[in-house]
Amino acid sequence: MAQSFGLIGLAVMGENLALNIERNGFPISVFNRTAAVTKKFIEERAQGKNIQPTFSLEEFVQSLERPRRILIMVKAGAPVDAVIDQLKPLLDEGDLIIDGGNSLYTDTERRVREMEALNLRFLGMGVSGGEEGALNGPSLMPGGSEAAYKEIEPIVTKIAAQVDDGPCVTYIGPGGSGHYVKMVHNGIEYGDMQLIAEAYDLLKNALGLDHTQLHEVFAEWNTTAELNSFLIEITADIFTKMDDETGLPLVDVILDAAGQKGTGKWTVETALDLGISIPTIIAAVNARIMSSIKEERVAAAKVLTGPTGKYDGDAQAFINKVRDALYCSKICSYAQGMALIGKASTTLFNSQIDLGECARIWKGGCIIRAGFLGRIKHAYDENPTLPNLLLAPEFKQTILDRQDAWREVLMTAAKLGIPVPAFSASLDYFDSYRRDRLPQNLTQAQRDYFGAHTYERIDKPRGEFFHADWF
Repeated sequence: MAQSFGLIGLAVMGENLALNIERNGFPISVFNRTAAVTKKFIEERAQGKNIQPTFSLEEFVQSLERPRRILIMVKAGAPVDAVIDQLKPLLDEGDLIIDGGNSLYTDTERRVREMEALNLRFLGMGVSGGEEGALNGPSLMPGGSEAAYKEIEPIVTKIAAQVDDGPCVTYIGPGGSGHYVKMVHNGIEYGDMQLIAEAYDLLKNALGLDHTQLHEVFAEWNTTAELNSFLIEITADIFTKMDDETGLPLVDVILDAAGQKGTGKWTVETALDLGISIPTIIAAVNARIMSSIKEERVAAAKVLTGPTGKYDGDAQAFINKVRDALYCSKICSYAQGMALIGKASTTLFNSQIDLGECARIWKGGCIIRAGFLGRIKHAYDENPTLPNLLLAPEFKQTILDRQDAWREVLMTAAKLGIPVPAFSASLDYFDSYRRDRLPQNLTQAQRDYFGAHTYERIDKPRGEFFHADWF
C-alpha cells in the first residue's frame, strides 16, 4: 500500500517531523542520501512505526500515493535545487514538493515558477520551533498556490502546534510569501533575543544580580501576561545551569560571540529595499556582528575607558523599570516586523497577508511564541488596516503609561556605559513615529543645495517639487 506522504532529509528536524507526521496518522516514506542514516533511524527512533525506508529516489517516489506530497528538509540554497532537479524526472503532473528549510524567499519564488511551468506544484513552508517543535508541534508558514496548500492542509493542521484558537498553521499567500513571513519571524526573534540580552546585562552589571537572582527575576517575569514567552522561560532556565568543569554558572563560561545563519541579515536587506524602518532588528543584527570581534574588543577594553560603577537607587524599582522598558521595546520590535510583512504583502506578493493570522500561528510551537501575541491578533482583528501596531489602543496606552520608566533605563545605561542598542533603537522608533515634524527638512535642504535634488513645501500639495537658488 502506498504511503500518503514523503520526506527527504533525515537530520534531527527531518526525523522529528517524520515522527510527528506518522504519529498523527499519516503513513510516511523517508529518504536520506546517506543510506546509513536512514537505516539507523528505522532501527532506532522509527522502529515499529508506519515509516517506510527507501534507499533511492526512484524507490522513494514509487512508494508514494498520487498526487505525491514530498517534504524536503535539506540545507537551504544549492542543496534544495539539487534535490528538486533529481526529483523532477521522476514525478508526474500534479505532484507537490514542499521546501521546509530556511530558504530565501526569492529562491522560493523562482522554484514555484519553474515547477508550475512543468505542471508540478511547489510550496515554500517556514517551520519554526526547533527540534522540540518539529516533534511535538511546530508553527508552520506555507506559501505558494492555495490549491497546493489544500493538498497538505489535512496533514499540517494535525502536526502543527495546537493553541486555544486553532492549529498554528495558515495559508500565508502566493509565491515565496511563506518563507518571507518565516524570515521576518526570525528577524523579530533576533530583536527579542537582543532585548532580553540587554535586560540581562543591565540587571547583572548595573545592579550586580547573581545567577540565582537573575533566575528569580526572569521566572517572575514569565508569569506576567506581558512577558510570558518561550524566550523568557528558557532564559530563566539558563541561569540555573552550572558548568561541570568550573562549577560556575554555564552562561558565564560561554564566549560572548553570537552566531547567525542569515535570516536576520535578509530581513534587514529587504526592509531597506522596501523602505520600511526596522531599527530594533537592525540593532540586533549589528550587536551580533559586534560580538563576533571578540579579540578586537578585548584589546580595545584596555585603552578605551568609560564610566564604571553600579546603580545606587532602589533595586526592585529598577528591575520593574527594566521590565517595562523590555516590554515597550518588544512592542516596537513586533510593530516593525508586522509593518514589513504588510508592505511586502502588497509590494512583493500582490496579496493581503493576514497579519492577525501571522500573530495567531506564532502563539504556539515557534521560538517567539508569547502570551501577548493574542493581543496583537486582537488588534488586527479590530482594525485589519491598522497602519502600525503602536496605534492599537491597548499597545498605545501601554507605552504611554511606561515611557518614563523606559527613558530612565536608557539614561541609567548611558551613565554607566552599558550598551543597549536595541532598547535605544526601539525608543528612537517610538519617538520618531510619534513626532509630526522631523529634522529631515534640513537634510532635504542640503540635498537641494549640493545636488539640486529639489524639495516639497509644507504649504503646497504633496508631489509638487521646488528648487532654490542657494547661491
